[in-house]
Amino acid sequence: MKFQIGDKVLILHSNEEGEVVDIINNKMVMVDVRGVKFPAYNDQLDFPYFKRFTEKKLFPPKQPKKFIDEVPKEKKQSVEKVVDGIWITFVPVMNNDEFGDEIVADLKIHLVNKTTSGYKFKYSLTYIGQQPGFELENMVHPFEDFYIHDMEFENFNDSPLFSLEFSLLTPDKKKAEYVETSLKLKAKQIFNKIEELKKKGEATFSYKVLDIFPDKLTEPVMDIPSLSGAGFRIYEASQARQHLEPAKYEVDLHIERLTDEWNSLNNFEMLTLQLKTFEKYLDLAIAHHQQAFIAIHGVGSGKLRDEIHEILKLRREVKSFVNQYHPAYGYGATEIYLKH
Repeated sequence: MKFQIGDKVLILHSNEEGEVVDIINNKMVMVDVRGVKFPAYNDQLDFPYFKRFTEKKLFPPKQPKKFIDEVPKEKKQSVEKVVDGIWITFVPVMNNDEFGDEIVADLKIHLVNKTTSGYKFKYSLTYIGQQPGFELENMVHPFEDFYIHDMEFENFNDSPLFSLEFSLLTPDKKKAEYVETSLKLKAKQIFNKIEELKKKGEATFSYKVLDIFPDKLTEPVMDIPSLSGAGFRIYEASQARQHLEPAKYEVDLHIERLTDEWNSLNNFEMLTLQLKTFEKYLDLAIAHHQQAFIAIHGVGSGKLRDEIHEILKLRREVKSFVNQYHPAYGYGATEIYLKH
């Protein structure tokens, strides 16, 4: 390895000096230049000692005397910081396999805050079926790069979901209490990104997860007497559940169970009806504080099952779900467990 952590280095393309703060792989290191950290290839760096030696003169020429009032004031150079939201940045860590080919073993995951505000954040990584991968709570300051964790490249085959919740470090009564966002990636997307990096000679790729922290929503004021006079039924919030349609423990989504006119529908119309019915009974199960229920989707091509699983991954009320062999349904049903 040419460089070690703590080595002073010269960035060849900018002629700036920095320090090695991390070793990414045998070709790349993480460099810190005046507080800004970024990855760089080894061949883009050199030791600064030769530069210093060649610039140093044994007998410097005599400089003419200057009086203090003749010395121009030094102008401070300010680096403009561009406000561009919050990003998740991935740094691929390359290794050589037994044939000498470069492969991606891991990815280093960073949270990059390109805003003027600091945030507390909750980060979680989950996989297919809400299987936990990693969780972290911390804070990220304005224009700060925060390292979160390493992730094995092969884990992208399990459809990872990156979920984040942000709240302001300095509360603002005009701003929302918190905001939630998520990023879902597939192995093919990551593979294509890495191929692009190799062609461009770049070291990282990023996805924006938050553009602007939202303002607080103002609650609309309802004119209850007018609504009542117009014929609307007004219920007490504590009694609202008793006016809802009953929940079901088992929902059969076969199209012939949902409509008698299914023969006149095309595939898209059938799928839309099935998903609307599923979401209706999912919402009812949640509203009635039901612990679990079963969605019967059949086997078929698996399209309905996959769409249902995509919905479940994004619902915070869902604790877990599983599509496994069941004596009554075979593999044609998904069991869903809800949070209390």
